[in-house]
Amino acid sequence: MKFIVLKEVISKGIQNIQVAANLKSSLPILSNILIEATEDMVIMTTTDLDIGIVTKIAVKPVLTGAITVPAKKFFDIIKELPDGENITITVKKNNSVQIECDKNMFKVMGLQKEEFPQLPEFKDKESIVMPQAKLKKMITMTGFAISRDESRYVLTGILFVIKPNFMRLIATDGRRLAMAEEKMQLPKSLERRMIVPTKAINELGKLLGDEGDVKIFFSDNQIFFDVGHSRLVSRLIEGDFPDYEKVIPKESKEKIGVSRDGLMSAVKRVALFTNPESMAVRVDLSKDKMVLSKNSQYLGEARAELAADYKGKEISVGFNPAYLLDVLKNLDQETVGFEIVDSEKPGVLRIGEEYTYVVLPMQLT
Repeated sequence: MKFIVLKEVISKGIQNIQVAANLKSSLPILSNILIEATEDMVIMTTTDLDIGIVTKIAVKPVLTGAITVPAKKFFDIIKELPDGENITITVKKNNSVQIECDKNMFKVMGLQKEEFPQLPEFKDKESIVMPQAKLKKMITMTGFAISRDESRYVLTGILFVIKPNFMRLIATDGRRLAMAEEKMQLPKSLERRMIVPTKAINELGKLLGDEGDVKIFFSDNQIFFDVGHSRLVSRLIEGDFPDYEKVIPKESKEKIGVSRDGLMSAVKRVALFTNPESMAVRVDLSKDKMVLSKNSQYLGEARAELAADYKGKEISVGFNPAYLLDVLKNLDQETVGFEIVDSEKPGVLRIGEEYTYVVLPMQLT
């Protein structure tokens, strides 16, 4: 095997796949990257058996072939080579891989391709196609609500719900819930519920672009995303995701219309006076006005007032400011509409049928 590639081109490919290499595995082959030179491209693959990532590089090899090399060492060598230069990669005798660039030369010992786990094929599986930009946006609007508590394993991923006329992504950590929906026309027989783990979600978000389509394939315990230049396959989380529809309150007639930028700035300012023992920011609602405040015995006091489109009763409620900022920073709307019924019920933000965010209140002290 031999091919010549620009440093920046192979570096980008490495960035797409490096996270799936298991550098701490007791199986040495899982800490390797599989490099395959076909007649018209170079394909690089990594896997830790939970997720696998494949990326294609558009270079015509001098000689076809395949080898696996230690991922970290290979990544480190490529990173340190001079920018703008061509790199020549050649497989020598006894699985030795030679890397040459300008006046630099390295040799690393590889392992044969046959030892590398083969990723599953999904050609005959059910699939859907959608714009990459839409799926990327849906992940952005829900991913921040994924639980990081490993004891609640089914919450450490995003639930994909696919039905004939829509696809939903739902994430929750038990204190807030985010749901994004995309209307679609799919086969009437196609209905799926799958929990995709955080690691796969994070890497998929990096692979998705603003143009082109993504094709999503399903099997009983795995999911496969094809974005053209790269592919990602992941095991699914087994278990029953909570009934998210029961968590979402019915739409309230009373809404608080407020500037997104203004509210985000106010939350940031008042949050300066929170601490681990007292995270709640107070929100006071009255006619045409929203006041955010925080009083800390040891730090002092902060207060920010905003104009709001609100005609309802006076309400005081506490929220974790981080949970408000997580959603506000990802919205495009100039004005957002919150539904706050009373101090003990969840706050809700809705954007038509496309997006719903539910956040539980905190006790004010």
